[in-house]
Amino acid sequence: MNRFYISSLIFIFLLSACSALPTQQPQSLPSGSVLFQDDFASATTGWDRMLVSEGVMDYDGGGYRIMVNALQTNFWSTPSKNFTDVRMEVDTGKLAGPDENRIGLLCRFNGKDYYFFIITSDGFYGVGLFKDGQAVLLGQSEMLSSSNINKGLAINHLRGDCIGNTLTFYINGFQIAQAQDSNLTSGDVGVIAGTFATPGVDIIFDNFVVLAP
Repeated sequence: MNRFYISSLIFIFLLSACSALPTQQPQSLPSGSVLFQDDFASATTGWDRMLVSEGVMDYDGGGYRIMVNALQTNFWSTPSKNFTDVRMEVDTGKLAGPDENRIGLLCRFNGKDYYFFIITSDGFYGVGLFKDGQAVLLGQSEMLSSSNINKGLAINHLRGDCIGNTLTFYINGFQIAQAQDSNLTSGDVGVIAGTFATPGVDIIFDNFVVLAP
């Protein structure tokens, strides 16, 4: 299985939240100021609500759930915001399905391209760019393992910073990776989950927050 190499990281997207992005929000607030937050207690905050044979994206029990039933497929959802520099955080856990999965955050989504910060439930992570239909890891040649990732059904706290040309990934309070890229400058934020060779990935997200860096 070659899932740890860039050549295997070509994501197949069935559906996307491609609504037009609103006017960019000013970011003159002090560092740490909340730009957007959602505990998913209300199902009216703008995230996708979808039920198809390939999977589910919806509010569920005070969280936001993404279940993916198709192979080699990612689903992602965004709240239709537009930011430049952000610090994103979320609590996430696997409800069911294979540990070989994708779980993470995305930033600067412009309707088709974005940066991603992902982990797998078997202990691997990656930071990268999805552009022109292909995913490329940044600052690493393959998905790398980390003992800071809680495996299996355990909860992980993810943080992704998109500041200027620098992307920094934190997992459970530990800085794991940092990369440089200048392709994308602003866009939406969101969450992402996906499959490799086994379907049935079922992920829950909660306490999503976007802060001024």
